[in-house]
Amino acid sequence: MNALKDPAKSIIIAGGGIGGLACALALANRGYPSRVLEQAPEFKEVGAGIQLGPNSWRALRELGAEGAVKSLAVFPKALVMNDAITAEEVVSIPLGGFEQRFGAPYALIHRADFLNALLETCKKSPLISLIHSQQVKSFADDGKTVRIETAWAAHFDTPALIGADGLWSTIRGQLIGDGAPRVAGHITYRAVLPAAEVPEHLRRWDMVLWSGPKCHLVHYPLRGGELYNLVAVFHSNRYEEGWNSYGDPAELKERFQDTCADVKTMLGKIAEWRMWVLCDREPIKQWSKGRVTLLGDAAHPMLQYLAQGAGMAMEDSLMIAKCLDEADSVEAAFQAYPAKRYIRTGRLQLSARLYGEFYHAEGLRRELRNAYCRKLGYEGLAWIYDGWDGS
Repeated sequence: MNALKDPAKSIIIAGGGIGGLACALALANRGYPSRVLEQAPEFKEVGAGIQLGPNSWRALRELGAEGAVKSLAVFPKALVMNDAITAEEVVSIPLGGFEQRFGAPYALIHRADFLNALLETCKKSPLISLIHSQQVKSFADDGKTVRIETAWAAHFDTPALIGADGLWSTIRGQLIGDGAPRVAGHITYRAVLPAAEVPEHLRRWDMVLWSGPKCHLVHYPLRGGELYNLVAVFHSNRYEEGWNSYGDPAELKERFQDTCADVKTMLGKIAEWRMWVLCDREPIKQWSKGRVTLLGDAAHPMLQYLAQGAGMAMEDSLMIAKCLDEADSVEAAFQAYPAKRYIRTGRLQLSARLYGEFYHAEGLRRELRNAYCRKLGYEGLAWIYDGWDGS
């Protein structure tokens, strides 16, 4: 695969989000030059906080971006689940032992901070070119070269194309052709609140989830406790494509009307929310053809309930680079990569759906969930956090 290390024949990555930048870093670390094409006029992230489990942090470490991220992250003391109706604490999982058990911490970080850390790390590599304002519209693979056409009539030639262009991936549409994503029937509202506006008894150095009937609320600190990330999720038939639509506070109030005072207090602090509809896809075994492959949400989009979207994109990136080193052709590498990933990512896709129902249980199911969770420690998630170690 030494031909791919020729700077004149750099790999193209479509999409300049977390997955695309992580992939560029993974390739650069093994000597492969790349060009990252981002359709927006700048590299930026929409959203608020994200959670990075130990597997995600180990991937970040292997990418060489741990130092850039560490100073911006919050390392919570516990993962806490409360009953949103009664306000009782159902379970609290201490995180102090994570470093020893899993070899890495559990972290919370603002999406913009995380992307910027990856971006600044990419800028330090002479093997990575960052190109904005280039929306990929189509590609043609002739067996030797992939020609990419953009929305502005530009074209790029590359020996390999990696689609990191997210849930609504253009690359996937042409490569797999399986239509629109599956709408889950759940709506997410996100907002960020200054810490000073959070009631003192709720100002905890924890990741806190309030689990209610067909709804839940998550809140946790960001940026050294300067901000609090709020995520409210509820069942709804409302559909609006995109990640940055304005939410309706009246709808939010209605969906959480039966929850406890603490939940209503937190929700009442926000005047403006950003909303999106949760979607995923059915797991598939193969997301490569010829010299083209997918990663992250383009390959295996999953609901947010296990907080593994960014982690899977980083793991994908490391696996792609590893497969390129081990195979004797791009085609062989891109065939091997999904075969090493689809069981893990498919299990997460399906498990995330189950956890969505688990968090939103009502009636007897809610009581059974609470009883089960009281006995559940972090070993119940060990299959995720142990993860793939690159060997």
